[in-house]
Amino acid sequence: MNFPGLDSSAAASGARPAAMPEVGQLTQTLRAYLKPEDIAPVEEAFRFSKAAHQGQYRKSGEPYIFHPLAVTTILAEWHLDPQALMAALLHDVVEDTPTTKAEIGEKFGKPVAELVDGVSKLDKIEFKTEAHAQAENFRKMLLAMARDVRVILIKLADRLHNMRTLGAMHPDKRKRIARETLEIYAPIANRLGLNSVYQELDDLSFRYLYPNRYRVLATAVKTARGNRREVVGKVLEAIKQRLQEAGIEATVTGREKHLYSIYKKMQGKSLTFSEVFDIYGFRVIVKDVPSCYLALGALHSLYKPIPGKIKDYIAIPKANGYQSLHSTLFGPFGTAIEVQIRTADMHKIAEAGVASHWIYKSSETSLNDVQQKTHQWLQSLLEIQSESGDSVEFLEHIKVDLFPDDVYVFTPKGKIMALPRGATAVDLAYAVHTDVGNHGVAVKINHELMPLRTELRNGDQVEIITAAHAKPNPAWLNYVVTGKARSHIRHFLKTMHFEESAALGERLLNQALRALKSSPEQIDDAHWEKFLRDSGVKSRQEALADIGLGKRLGIVVARQLLALGEQVSVERKQLGSITIRGSEGMAVQFAKCCRPIPGDPIMGFIKKDQGLVVHTYGCPSAAQFRADPDKWLDVEWDPETKKLFDVDVKIVVAHQRGVLAKVAAEIAGAGSNIDKITMEEEEGSAYTTLFFTLQVENRMHLASVMRNLRKIPEVVRISRVKG
Repeated sequence: MNFPGLDSSAAASGARPAAMPEVGQLTQTLRAYLKPEDIAPVEEAFRFSKAAHQGQYRKSGEPYIFHPLAVTTILAEWHLDPQALMAALLHDVVEDTPTTKAEIGEKFGKPVAELVDGVSKLDKIEFKTEAHAQAENFRKMLLAMARDVRVILIKLADRLHNMRTLGAMHPDKRKRIARETLEIYAPIANRLGLNSVYQELDDLSFRYLYPNRYRVLATAVKTARGNRREVVGKVLEAIKQRLQEAGIEATVTGREKHLYSIYKKMQGKSLTFSEVFDIYGFRVIVKDVPSCYLALGALHSLYKPIPGKIKDYIAIPKANGYQSLHSTLFGPFGTAIEVQIRTADMHKIAEAGVASHWIYKSSETSLNDVQQKTHQWLQSLLEIQSESGDSVEFLEHIKVDLFPDDVYVFTPKGKIMALPRGATAVDLAYAVHTDVGNHGVAVKINHELMPLRTELRNGDQVEIITAAHAKPNPAWLNYVVTGKARSHIRHFLKTMHFEESAALGERLLNQALRALKSSPEQIDDAHWEKFLRDSGVKSRQEALADIGLGKRLGIVVARQLLALGEQVSVERKQLGSITIRGSEGMAVQFAKCCRPIPGDPIMGFIKKDQGLVVHTYGCPSAAQFRADPDKWLDVEWDPETKKLFDVDVKIVVAHQRGVLAKVAAEIAGAGSNIDKITMEEEEGSAYTTLFFTLQVENRMHLASVMRNLRKIPEVVRISRVKG
C-alpha cells in the first residue's frame, strides 16, 4: 500500500517539513488486519482528502492532511473497519472545504457520509453564545454516537492528536480546549473503557491547564523514579518469585501512575507529593479467572493487604466493562503499593474498551458484555435527549453521567446496579425504570425503611416502594446525581406544569367568552383551526397553556376566536371571578410575601411564564400591578377547598425550659402541621421570638390554632406575619 504524493507535499509547499513515519506505520497496521480489497477504498479516501485540503496548513506549519492521516493511524491501531478509517480521513472535509455530505455519500457510501456528519461541527449555524454552540455540537455528536459508536471513536482519536499538537495554539485557546477535553472527552474515553486514551487526554489537559503544577510534579516524579528504583525492582522480583513458588504462570510489570491521577489524589486528600507513596503500581496478568484469585492469595501472603483497599471488579465489573482485582499492600520500607490482577482478555478490554471489540469482523458477530453496556448507556443518551429542553440542559445531564464511580447496589432479585458515587435511592429508582422513579414513595435499604434521599453505599440491597398515585417531587432535583433521573424529573414537572397551565387557561378563556355574551359550546373546531392558523400556535392545548402562563390574554384570544374587533370592550365586572380551589397544582401559585389562605380577600395576577399568582388584597407587593387592569383579575375562594395552606406566625414567649415543646403540642392538638421553625433570641433578654410556618385549612382554622396557643402561660404575644 502506498499513499501517493504525500512525501513531496511538505517540501514543495515551502512549509516547515514534518516527519512522516505515520504513512509507513499506517500501511503496516492496515496490512496486518485488512484484506487488500478493503485497503483500496481507504487509499481512495486519502487521495480525496489530500486534494480537498490542498493548500491548507495547520498552526504548526505542516500540511493539513497530516492531521487526518494521524487520526486514521490511531484508529488503525484499534483495528477499526474501513468505513471508520475512510470517515477519519474525511472527517474535516465537510467542515473546512466546499465539499458536501452528499458528495461524500455519493463517492464513498451513505454510512461513511453519516460518520463524517456526526463528527463535523455545526459552525454554519449561528448560536446565542459560545456555550450554547459548544453544547449543541456535543449534543449532535453524542446523538450520532448513540446511533453509531464509531462516531465517538473517530472524535476521540481526533481530539487525541489535537491535544498532542496543542503547543502551536494561542495560550487562551490551549486552556479552553484543554478544559473541554478534561470535562468531556477524557470522561467519555473512560466511560467507553479506552483507558490509555483516557489517561493520555487527562495528562495532556493537565499539562496545558496548569503548566506550572504539571512541570513541578513531573520533575518530582522523575526524581522519585531514581530514588525509588531500588524499591520497585525489589518488589517486582519478590512478586515474580512468590507467584512462581505458588505455581502460577504470570506476566508481571511495574507501571508509574499517570501525573493527573497523582495530582487528583494530592488534591482530594490534601497530601504533599512526599506523602503519595503508591505512584507505582504492579500489574499481574494470568491465564484465567481462578488464577486471579490464587495470585491475590499468594501476594497477600507476601505483603499484608491494607484493610478496605481490596476491590473485586471481576465479580462486579465497572460500568464500562473493566475487570480486575485491585489490592493495596504494605510493601517494603513501609511504602504502599497497588497491585492489579487480571487475565489477558481483561487486560485487552482495560486498555482499549469498546474499541477492543471493533476488530473488523462479520456483521453476525454477537454483542459481548462490554458492547451491551455501552449500547445501554448510548440508548440512555437518546432518552435524556428526548426529555431535555435544550442542548445546554442536555450537556448538563450528560456531564453528570460522565463521572461514574464505584457504587454497586443489589435489587431484591440480586441484580447488580452500578451508580455514580453520591447516588440516592431516587437515582436507583430511575435507573431501574422511569415508572418506578415517577411513582416512588419510599425505599427499603438492607430491609430498613429509609428516606428516598438516602445516599447509597457499596453492597446495599435496595427495594423501591411505589404507589400508583405518587408523582415526582421538585425537591428531588436538589439531591439526585444521575443525568437520567434529573432529566426524567424535569420532563415530568414540565409536562405537569403544561397540563395544569392548559386547564387554568381553559377556565380563563371560558370566563372571557361568557363576558362576551358567548359560551365555550359556540367555539367549534373551525374557530380553533382559523385561530391556530392566524396566530401560528401549534395546537389548542398550547394556546390554552399560553393563556394559563400569562403569555396571552384570555379576552384577546376570545375575541380572535369569535372574530370580534378590538373595539368590543369588556368591563372587569363582566368578566366575573375565577374560583381558587387550591388543587390547581403549579399553574396557580400562592405568593410567599403574604401567604393567602381561604377566608382572606384575594386578587390574582397573571405573571408571564409563571401563571396565576394569588396575593391577599392588601399585600404591598401587589400594589404595583393594580394600575394595569390587564395583569390582574378577580379571584375568590372555593367554599370547599381541600388543601392545607402555608401561613407564617410570630410568637413571643417567655424564655423557659420546655416552652417549645408546649407550643408544638398545642399546634398539633389544633390539627395543624409545622412546616418550618426559626428562632430569634437577644442576649440577656427574658423573651424568645419563634417564627413558625404552619399549615392550616383556612382563617377559621388559623384562629383556632392561635386561641389554643394563647392559653399557654409562657406565650406573651402572637400574630400572623404578612410580608
